[in-house]
Amino acid sequence: MMTTETRVDQFDQWLHEVNQVCGSFSAKTLGGEFAGAINEFRAGSIKLSVVDIAQARLFRTERELSLNESSHYYAAFQLRGRAFMEQAGNSIELLPGDITLIDSTLPSNFVYSDSARQLSLILPRQLVESSLRFSRIKCGQRIPATSSVAVLAQRLIVESTQQSNFSLQESEATLEAIVSLLRPALSAMEVEDDVQTRVFHKTLRFIDEHICAEELCPEMVAREVGVSVRGLYRLFSKNGMVVAQYIKNRRLDFCAQSLREAGSEQKLSALGYAWGFSDSSYFSTAFKARFGVSPGEYRKRYSQA
Repeated sequence: MMTTETRVDQFDQWLHEVNQVCGSFSAKTLGGEFAGAINEFRAGSIKLSVVDIAQARLFRTERELSLNESSHYYAAFQLRGRAFMEQAGNSIELLPGDITLIDSTLPSNFVYSDSARQLSLILPRQLVESSLRFSRIKCGQRIPATSSVAVLAQRLIVESTQQSNFSLQESEATLEAIVSLLRPALSAMEVEDDVQTRVFHKTLRFIDEHICAEELCPEMVAREVGVSVRGLYRLFSKNGMVVAQYIKNRRLDFCAQSLREAGSEQKLSALGYAWGFSDSSYFSTAFKARFGVSPGEYRKRYSQA
């Protein structure tokens, strides 16, 4: 028979392992029947964990967020049992086969009353935001198990855990495929005939077409698409973005794409300049902030893959 002291030790050990794998969380037991375990899987760029849990609440408040250095998204796949989840003002119940997207930079709350199993897949922020750049990203929304995208995405990620010899390119292609599958459900895109939506899409296209221009800035964009600078800021804010930050991130994404291409021997300073960065030191700092490594280390990683 398990004593109260043994249960406390088991809970503390489980929470410690969760924090080691998933980042800073707090948790509380909901009764005397707590049970928990966590297993981590890594292959190339794929990083996920499978959590077994019963009779517990797992949550992040501003306190936990201040201790958390990650800024990615999680795709939570409900494999067994039920879970109640809250984020961004949304409250949902996840049933077996359901999926939801969680932002690691926002408070969240999970409640597991019964025995449940959940797979949490880390999705790099730049991958999700680049894929869904025409719309706001919906977190804390239930993607039902009955939807085709949920069925296909879950099959793909579960099958991925059976692969131990993924190359870096193969693992990244798998993540891109999962994000692409989930895109229709995660997108908060408005109706195309909405005037503001059309202007927003026109603006994003203009930015991509002129991304190499050093002079590209919010004032230039506003002038060329026919809105005021204040109106441009409001347009991006409505879609959960900051225009200057978006321009910088798009430049960095294109730089990363160039570095991934086989045989790329261009000097890093020249590469940054080609994509609109006039200051090589700023380019290197901004690149590392977005991708976690310097441009040189990033290129080396792919040249050895």
